[in-house]
Amino acid sequence: MAGSDSRIRVKETEGVTLIEFIDRNILDEANIQAIGEEIASLIERAPKPKLLVSFANVDHLSSAALGTLITVNTKIRNKGGKLCLANIDPQIYEVFVITRLNQLFEIKESTDEAMKVFG
Repeated sequence: MAGSDSRIRVKETEGVTLIEFIDRNILDEANIQAIGEEIASLIERAPKPKLLVSFANVDHLSSAALGTLITVNTKIRNKGGKLCLANIDPQIYEVFVITRLNQLFEIKESTDEAMKVFG
């Protein structure tokens, strides 16, 4: 599971891995890389990964963080899994719209709504 220096909280619920960020601002390159590696190891361990990433505590996101999300999405799809994002702040969501990433990712308003995606 996540170590003490982890930047994410990980919970397993009904076969879905719920990931929450500890930091309000995901801007630091080193943290983003660490988060990416941590999520990648979760994906590798699951035969068919189901990841729900909650942005409930996040106020700011860098473009590097978006790049990491794209990589995570590709890894999950390559294993026949599913990724869903939830609880995205309206200002951050605007970035997803501008970059058209809202068309790449499945995005739901709440964690409860996102859980339904995994059926």
